[in-house]
Amino acid sequence: MYDTIIIGAGMSGLAAGIRLAYYDQRVCILERHYTIGGLNSFYRLRGRDYDVGLHALTNVTPKGTKTGPLARLLRQLRLRWDDFAIAPQLGSEIAFPGVRLRFDNDLQTLHDEIAWAFPREADNFDRLSREIVAYDELSETHANQSAREVVSSIITEPLLVEMLFCPLMFYGSAREHDMDWGQFSIMFRSIFLEGLGRPAAGVRLILKHLVRKFRALGGELKLRSGVKRLAVENGRVTRVILENDEELEARNVVSSAGWCETMRLCDDGQPVVTSRAAGQLSFCETIATLDRAPSDLGHNRTITFFNDHDKFVWQKPDVLCDVRSGVICTPNNFAYDSPLDDGTMRITALANFDRWRSLDEEAYRVEKLRWYDRITESGVRFVPDYRGRVVETDMFTPTTIVRYTGHDNGAVYGAPEKQLDGRTHLENLFVCGTDQGFVGIIGSITSGIAMANRHCLRS
Repeated sequence: MYDTIIIGAGMSGLAAGIRLAYYDQRVCILERHYTIGGLNSFYRLRGRDYDVGLHALTNVTPKGTKTGPLARLLRQLRLRWDDFAIAPQLGSEIAFPGVRLRFDNDLQTLHDEIAWAFPREADNFDRLSREIVAYDELSETHANQSAREVVSSIITEPLLVEMLFCPLMFYGSAREHDMDWGQFSIMFRSIFLEGLGRPAAGVRLILKHLVRKFRALGGELKLRSGVKRLAVENGRVTRVILENDEELEARNVVSSAGWCETMRLCDDGQPVVTSRAAGQLSFCETIATLDRAPSDLGHNRTITFFNDHDKFVWQKPDVLCDVRSGVICTPNNFAYDSPLDDGTMRITALANFDRWRSLDEEAYRVEKLRWYDRITESGVRFVPDYRGRVVETDMFTPTTIVRYTGHDNGAVYGAPEKQLDGRTHLENLFVCGTDQGFVGIIGSITSGIAMANRHCLRS
C-alpha cells in the first residue's frame, strides 16, 4: 500500500515524487517506457547524444535570485542552483519580413530593439510590460480573456503584436489562434522578463538529479510499468492495474499522463468532457549535427523564432508540416564554460498528426526525408546555410511524440482547456503537468510540486 502512486516519470511526476518523499510518504512512480523524461528526454543514436524536447529552460534568473519559479522550485526540492549548471543564452531573435527583434535575459534589450524598429510603440511596450508585471497569476479573474484583445488594445502596430505572440505561442500555447491573457503573461515573464538558459549537459543533467534525489529519499521508480486501468469504487481510485495485470493500491493517485488520457484509464465510464478535448498542436523537428560550431558559420543567435509573412498563423496545418514559421535552436550558443563537442542546429515546425499517422511505413520513411529537406530549406532563409556542414541528422514527427508521451494527437502542450487546481471527478485522483496548466521544464516541475503540496500533503 502506497501513500501516493504517480503515473509518468516526466519532470512533473518526478518533482511530485521528490516533494512527497521528503515528508516520508511511500511513493511509487510508474513509467510505461524504458526510460524517464517523457517528451523532455534524451537518447543515443550512432554514437551521439540527443536531447528531445528541451530547447532551453525558461524562467532563468541569475544565481542567488530569491524570487521567481526557478528559485522556488530549488527550495521546494532542496536542490542547489549549481545542480542544474544553467548557462544563460547568448541572445535570441524574432525574425519577420524586414524586421528582426533581438532579445536576451535583460528586457531592456528587447525594449531598445522595439524603440528602434517601431519608435511609436516604445511607450506602449513599456505599458504592456507593466501590465504583465502587475498580473496576479494566482487570480483566475482574467484567465479566459483573449490575449490578442488585450495586447492589441495596448500595442497599435499589428506587426509588432504578431512578433510578440510568435515565441510565446511556440513555447507554450495549446490553443489555436490565441492565448489566454493569463497564459500570455506567464510566458512573457518566463521568456522576456526572466529569460532562457540551458545546462551544458542538456536535459539529462536535470533528469539525473531528479531521479537521484527521488531514489535517495526512498522513492520507488518502476520502468516498463504502464497503467492499464484505474479501478474506481465509490468515487475513489481503489486500485491501479498495470499492463502486466499487477495491482497496486494507494491513498492518492497523481497522473501526468494528460487529462483525456487519464480519464480513459478510469473504469467508471466517466466521459471525457468535450470542452477539455485533446489539443491539436504538434510538431516536427529536424536535428542536424555539424562538423563545426554554428558560430564558425557566422551564426551567434541562441534561438531564432521566424515567420515569413506579416501575419503569424498558429493552427494545425492542413499539410504534413507548416514551414512558413518555426523555431531554430542552436544548443551551442549559450554561455557555457567550455564549448560543446558537436555543432547542432534544430528546427521545429507545426505539423499535422492525422496526416503523419495515416502514412504506411514506407511512405512515412519517404515523407520524413522529404520534409527534413523542406523544413531545413525554410530555416536557412533566416540563418546561415549550414547544409554543407552536416555530418549526421535525425528527425521526429507527431507520431514519435505519441509513442513516447502517450499524448493524444502528439499535442505537446496538451489540451487547450487546463485544470488549474488539478482536481478530477474522483476524490483521490489528481492531474499534474501540461494539462494542469504549466508548460516548459520549469513549469512542469513547478506543477508537480504544487499538486503534491496542495492535494497529497494536506491530506
